[in-house]
Order: sequence, then structure tokens, then C-alpha cells
Amino acid sequence: MISLFSVEGLSGLLFLAFIGVTLAGALIATSARSLIRSVAGLALCFLGVAGLYYYLNSPFVALMQILIYVGAICVTIIFAVMLAESSELKQVTSRNGLVGPLAFLTSGILVFGLAALALKTEWIPAPCLVNRGTVEDLGQSLLTTYSMSFELISVVLLVAVVGSLVLARTGRDK
Repeated sequence: MISLFSVEGLSGLLFLAFIGVTLAGALIATSARSLIRSVAGLALCFLGVAGLYYYLNSPFVALMQILIYVGAICVTIIFAVMLAESSELKQVTSRNGLVGPLAFLTSGILVFGLAALALKTEWIPAPCLVNRGTVEDLGQSLLTTYSMSFELISVVLLVAVVGSLVLARTGRDK
């Protein structure tokens, strides 16, 4: 039995806290009536995911998660919501009574499928130390090992900026 006040116990407690923050943010994002509150919940969910990345010994991905998703995507969505008209916001918040149970059923099936897949997969152990974490190593990793991730992040940011501009433009035309 692992004591709660040991290193393993506190580490497990921290992991559960990150999972709790992620789930709470996801619940707020999906159940809030206001779009601003939904975006705040989404930002909280992204922060929880960043904490999970940090916990899983990937501080660079955690930092990028915070910078890109919390800092850029959520701020862009907030600007788009603020620039859009309020009549569009009311259309988004109207809900069908069947959506909740169907979403719950679909997510349950998805979680069951992913859990079954995770249990059947033979996982490759993570390398102990990829680099020292200096700025030089970070830049070299960005341009060699993680170049595809870096480009995908750029595409995600570009799509978010273009989407917010489209939302803002249609909001002003009406």
C-alpha cells in the first residue's frame, strides 16, 4: 500500500488532480449556456491537459499546449465571440433534449473502445532522457525531430485565425 504522503502517493494525487481539472473544464465547456463560459471551460480543460503533459515528463509539449491552445486559440475564440452579434449566440445555446443522452452514449462507447485498445496494445517504453532541455536542444528538436508537430501547430493557429476572422466578418455584415 502506497502512503498518500510519499512521493508516489503525492505524484498519483497530482495526476488525479490534473485529470479532475481536465474533466471539470470539459464539463464546463460543454454544459455552459454562455459561449464565454464555454471558452473559459475549454481553457481550463487545455490547462489540465498541459498539466498531464508535464506530469508525463514532456514539459515542452506542456508549454506549447499552454501557449497555443490556452493563449492563442482561446483568445481568438473570445475575440470572435465578442465581435459576433448576440443573436447568433442565442442560436448556439438552444439545445435539443436528445443531444445529451446521445452524447453520453457515444462518449461511453468511445471510452470503452479506447480502453479496450489501450489494454490490447503493447506499449513501447519512453526513452529516459531525450535532451537536456536547453534552448539550443529545444531549437534543434523543433527543426529536426518535432518539425512536423511544429508545422501542424502553425496550421492549427492559421485555421483558428482565419475562422475567427470569418466569424467576425459575418457578425459585422448582419
